[in-house]
Amino acid sequence: MASYLPSMEKVQHAVLGPRGGDKVADLQKETKEMSDKARLTTDYGVKQTSADDWLKIVNNDKTGPMLLEDPFARERIHRFDHERIPERVVHARGSGAFGKFKLFESAEDVTFAPILTDTSRETPIFIRFSTVLGSRGSADTVRDVRGFAIKFYTQEGNWDIVANNIPVFFIQDAIKFPDVIHAGKPEPHNEVPQAQTAHNNFWDFQYNHTEATHMFMWAMSDRGIPRSYRMMQGFGVNTFTLINAKGERHFVKFIFTPELGVHSLIWDEALKLAGQDPDFHRKDLWEAIENGVFPKWKFGIQVIPEADEHKFDFDILDATKIWPEDLVPVRYIGEFELNRNPDEFFPQTEQVAFCTSHIVPGIGFSDDPLLQGRNFSYFDTQLSRLGINWQELPINRPVCPVMNFNRDGAMRHTITKGTVNYWPNRFEKVKPATHEEGGYVEYAEKVAGIKARARSAKFKEHFAQAQLFWNSMSAVEKNHIINALGFELDHCEDPVVYERMVTRLADIDLGLAQTVAEMVGGEPPKEASRPNHGRKAPGLSQTEFPGSKPTIASRRIAILVADGYDQVAYSAAYAAISAGLAIPLVIGTKRSKIVAAGGAGSTTPHHHLEGFRSTMVDAIFIPGGVDSIRALSKNGRALHWIREAFGHLKAIGATGEAVDFVNKAIGLPAVSVSESAEVQDSYGVVTMRETKPGSLSEAVDIVKGGAGFMEKFFHNIAQHRCWARELDGLHSQVAY
Repeated sequence: MASYLPSMEKVQHAVLGPRGGDKVADLQKETKEMSDKARLTTDYGVKQTSADDWLKIVNNDKTGPMLLEDPFARERIHRFDHERIPERVVHARGSGAFGKFKLFESAEDVTFAPILTDTSRETPIFIRFSTVLGSRGSADTVRDVRGFAIKFYTQEGNWDIVANNIPVFFIQDAIKFPDVIHAGKPEPHNEVPQAQTAHNNFWDFQYNHTEATHMFMWAMSDRGIPRSYRMMQGFGVNTFTLINAKGERHFVKFIFTPELGVHSLIWDEALKLAGQDPDFHRKDLWEAIENGVFPKWKFGIQVIPEADEHKFDFDILDATKIWPEDLVPVRYIGEFELNRNPDEFFPQTEQVAFCTSHIVPGIGFSDDPLLQGRNFSYFDTQLSRLGINWQELPINRPVCPVMNFNRDGAMRHTITKGTVNYWPNRFEKVKPATHEEGGYVEYAEKVAGIKARARSAKFKEHFAQAQLFWNSMSAVEKNHIINALGFELDHCEDPVVYERMVTRLADIDLGLAQTVAEMVGGEPPKEASRPNHGRKAPGLSQTEFPGSKPTIASRRIAILVADGYDQVAYSAAYAAISAGLAIPLVIGTKRSKIVAAGGAGSTTPHHHLEGFRSTMVDAIFIPGGVDSIRALSKNGRALHWIREAFGHLKAIGATGEAVDFVNKAIGLPAVSVSESAEVQDSYGVVTMRETKPGSLSEAVDIVKGGAGFMEKFFHNIAQHRCWARELDGLHSQVAY
C-alpha cells in the first residue's frame, strides 16, 4: 500500500523501547532480506541456473518430454502444491500488526501479574483483527462481529486475550458453538450466502435460542460495520480472574477503547465497499502505520471482588451479559499501540495462533462455561491448522526461555541437548518451578455441586440486557438497527423465519417489532411480549466514544480537480490536510497531469473519478476554478461523488466557483451555502464563495465554533459524520 503523505517520512520499524523490541529481535533470527547480490537456490541450498525451464529432451526443432529426474522443478511444484494450510473455521479473514503495551497504573491491589503491576515495562504485542463468518477471500466490510486478538509476549510467557469488538456472545455454553457457527455460515445445500447473516438458517437459530437475543442486537447495530479496525472497541467477552499477592481473587473483564473514537460505516457505504475495495480494512490499518499515525487503545479492566459475585441480577459468568458500567466502572490502567507492519503476511498474520488458555501467573480462569470450552477448543484447532509444534513457529514462540520435556512431532524445530527427556530424573534437570520462582499456581477455589447438564437460574434470563442495549442507543443508532434488521430479514425467504423473528423483537420493544414487521412483511404484534424496563447504561452507545481529542489524523480526504482548478485553494488545503496527519487524495477527471488555472501550477492525481469512489474517503474538498468546475459539472460521476458523500453524511468543503457546483449537486433548500467571503457551515457542508490570500489557513486548530474555513471543515471531519442530516431526513432526499 503506497503512502499518500509525500511530506511525511514513512515509519518502517518503530523503536519500541527497552523491552518492546524483544519480539522484533526474536523474529530477526528467521528473517531474510532479498537483494540483488543473493542467488536463487533450492531449499537444500544448491544454486539454480534457471527458474524458467523444466529439464527436458529438446533440440533445435522440437521440444520433447520433461524429465521426472529434475529435482529443482519438482521442488518448486511440490512447494507450490502445499503452500496452503487449512484456513480458520471462523476468523479466517484477518489482518494484523506489531506494537507495544505500556502500563500507566499498577493493578497490584487485584493481581500480582507483572504485566499488570510493573509500570516500568514495555511489552511487545501482536494483534490480529478479523471478521468471523467469511472465508479468507471474503470482503472486509460485511456486517459481522470482528475479532480483536492480542498476544502479549511477556517476560513470564505469552498471554493471549482472544477478544471481539462486541462484549457479549450468542451462546452461554461452549457445547452450542458448532450450532451457532453452522447456522451463521453459508447454508449447506448451496454454500450461500458468503460472509453475511442475512439468511434463513442464521435467523432461525436466533429465534430458537433466546440467549442470543442480546448479541444479535449488538451485531445489528453500527458495531457490526466498523469504519476501521483502528476505530473499534475490544472486549475480552469472557470472565477471567485476577489473584493478588495476598491470595485474594477478583473477577475481571478486559476492555480496549480506541484513541480515535468508536466509529462505523454507513450501511450503503459498507455494501459498496465490499465490491469496490474488499480489502478496505486491512489496507486502512497498513496505511495508517506506514504513514506513522499509530493507532492506540486505552487498556481497561472491570473487576468484581469474589465476595460480590452473586450481588447482581445477572450471572457475571454469563458470556451473553455485559457488566453495566454504572454498576462496574471501567478502570483504565494502560495503553497499547500498533506501530509496525508485518514483514510477510503468511508466517506472521496467518500463522499467528491464539488461545484463551494462554495465561500468566496472577491471571486465572473463571467458571464461565463458554470460556471453559474455548480453553479446550483453541488448543485443539491449532493442531488441525498448524500441527503439534505450532508454538515453535516464530510468531507464536515466547520471548522468555522455554524448557520442558515435550519432544518430537511433525516439524519439530528445537534441538534439546542431554541424556534425559523425563521428570523426575537422576540429574534433577529442569525441575518444576516453585511459586517464588514464578511458577503458575492455580487458585485454591472450593467447589461443591452435582454433575448435571444444567444452568443456574440467572442464566435463564435472556431479554433484560437486550432491552438495556436498545434503550441506551441514540436515535440515529436505533434507526440503523431497524434498517439492519429490515435488510437481514428481507433476505429470509421462509415466512416462518421472519414472522417468528418479529415476535422475538416484541420481547425487546414493541415499537421496534412493529416497525420491522412493516418492513419485512411480518404480522405487526399488537402488544409487547414483556414490558420494556426502560433502564439505560453508559458505555453502550458509540456516541459516547468520539475520540480522546478532535483530530483528522489518518482520515482520507479527497480533493476533486479538473484542468483550470484554483491553485491557491488547492495548495492551502493539501498542506493543511497533510499537516493534520490526514491523507490528501487528489481525484481528477483523469490520472494524467492536470494544470491549474493560468498555468499557476499542476498536479498528478492519485486516482481518477471512475477508478476511485467517495466510499473510500472520509470527506471531500473541491477548490474553485472556472474551467475546473465547468468540467466537473458536466461529469456525472463527479456529481455522484458529491451526492453520495452527502448521503453518507460526510463533510463536504467547497470554495469559489465550487460552491455553486456543490449546491446544484445537492439541490436541497435546507442546505445553505456561502454568498460572500463569510464561511457557511450547513449540515456539514462548509462553503466560502470568495477566497482571499490567507483565508485558507494551513495551520488548523480543530475546535468547535472555529471561525475559519479549514477550522469548520476539519471540525466536521473530526465528528466522523453529520448525523443532523439523517435526523432531519436530508440524506434520503438525494439520489446516490
